[in-house]
Amino acid sequence: MGRTGSTFVCSAEVSREQPRGDGDQELVRVLIVEDHRVVAEGLSALINHQADMRVVGNAGTVAECVPIARELDPEIVLLDFRLPDGTGFEAAAAIRAVRPASKMIFLTREDTDAARFAAVQSGASAFIHKSRAAAEVVAAIRDVARGKMLITPRTISTLLAKRRAIEAQLDRLTPREREVLRLMAEGHPSRSIAAQLGISYTTVRTHIRSLGSKLAVHSKLEAIVKARELGLIN
Repeated sequence: MGRTGSTFVCSAEVSREQPRGDGDQELVRVLIVEDHRVVAEGLSALINHQADMRVVGNAGTVAECVPIARELDPEIVLLDFRLPDGTGFEAAAAIRAVRPASKMIFLTREDTDAARFAAVQSGASAFIHKSRAAAEVVAAIRDVARGKMLITPRTISTLLAKRRAIEAQLDRLTPREREVLRLMAEGHPSRSIAAQLGISYTTVRTHIRSLGSKLAVHSKLEAIVKARELGLIN
């Protein structure tokens, strides 16, 4: 399986390296939740080439994946973090409500602590970046189907510690400071922020100075990074 950017392209050559198993084994049933058609088709071809697993359904949105999961009862759900109508976390939660036994694998181009923490919160068994090799994706499906947890306790502990630190920073900000930071991160100049919030330009500058003191935010780039860390923007 090759890739263009983070787009999967099926390669039967990679798949043939995997054990074919015997004809009597029960197939691992996989649901793919992915809104990019080329990626979904490449994953489907890769998985269906294996003797021990089959794609039973595809969904491109959170709304689509729930009735499909309810009807087809997948053992494994392979899902992206970014979907048109929500996140992988929301998709995983919705699927668990109707099929609590389904096991989640996040397969995404998102390489952030926020995405990893969402995977942990959703009870996912694995988090795989889309740049990883095809063989790793197939191996992860097999491992998770056998009951393995590929997100290690150390990773979970580290993410929880980072989350607590982020929440502590967020708690230091007033509601108005959060609004100012969000608008700064979205690229709005100070006078535009003042107009949108119905406050004076001087008050906006005061809030920005306070944010700089509390969070060490002194530029648009730093504001974007910090606002994403705090969950104020996507």
